[in-house]
Amino acid sequence: MGHHSQPTYKTIVISDLHLGSKGAKAAEVNEFLRAHSCHQLILNGDIIDGWQLKKGGSWKKKHTAFFRCVLKMMDKWDTEVIYLRGNHDDFLEQVLPLKIGKQFSIRQDYMLKSFGKKYFITHGDIFDSITSQMKWLAYLGDIGYTFLLWLNKWYNQYRAWQGKPYYSLSQVIKQKVKAAVNFISDFEEKLAELAKAKGADGIICGHIHKAEIKMIDGIAYMNSGDWVESLTALVETHQGEWQIIEFPNYDLKAELNEILGEAIAVKAA
Repeated sequence: MGHHSQPTYKTIVISDLHLGSKGAKAAEVNEFLRAHSCHQLILNGDIIDGWQLKKGGSWKKKHTAFFRCVLKMMDKWDTEVIYLRGNHDDFLEQVLPLKIGKQFSIRQDYMLKSFGKKYFITHGDIFDSITSQMKWLAYLGDIGYTFLLWLNKWYNQYRAWQGKPYYSLSQVIKQKVKAAVNFISDFEEKLAELAKAKGADGIICGHIHKAEIKMIDGIAYMNSGDWVESLTALVETHQGEWQIIEFPNYDLKAELNEILGEAIAVKAA
């Protein structure tokens, strides 16, 4: 195939799309893939959310469209696609390792060799006894502190009415949040140690929905983040530099103006 130009990046890593769940941002990830190309695309786990689909999540056209975008990349740029299983798409365990043609494979993990360096790539759920606690803490962050303070007030009025002493819910939450922060650094350190044990220069993971590039004890720790909350991808340039790209969040102001504009137009009519 005559490619006139070079793909945008050497490597693109995306993870934690959770297709089939309510939170998935399929339209956005599809737009991202249409705008960027690469020699190697690594889908690092939790691409399909099998857990949510079992619980009655729904598979939509835009979820299928994601795979169509991937196929188009394979076709147009000869992109090699490596899909590594995560914990939410652990149904893939049963078919591992699976190679389909020259360009597509499903694996447990992968060692990427690039510019004389080796990067161990894995979803990141290997040390998972603690992650379940982490998840609800992440969601709590979304709901916000104000709600908790409100809850605290009501809860303590109820306790006072029962003749029980004041209970500081915010203290408990602060301790939990601190535990979550410790959990993240613990996760990062453990994965850096794993890379070292594998004789790699770096680790590339996902799983905790927190994009990051940093050095830990001489090991490059890189996390591709997610497409539920932060909409991030990890990319390697043709010069071998790694970067985090954030999908530009749609302009809320522009959307509000559009809605207001429509409302005004309707009124005028």
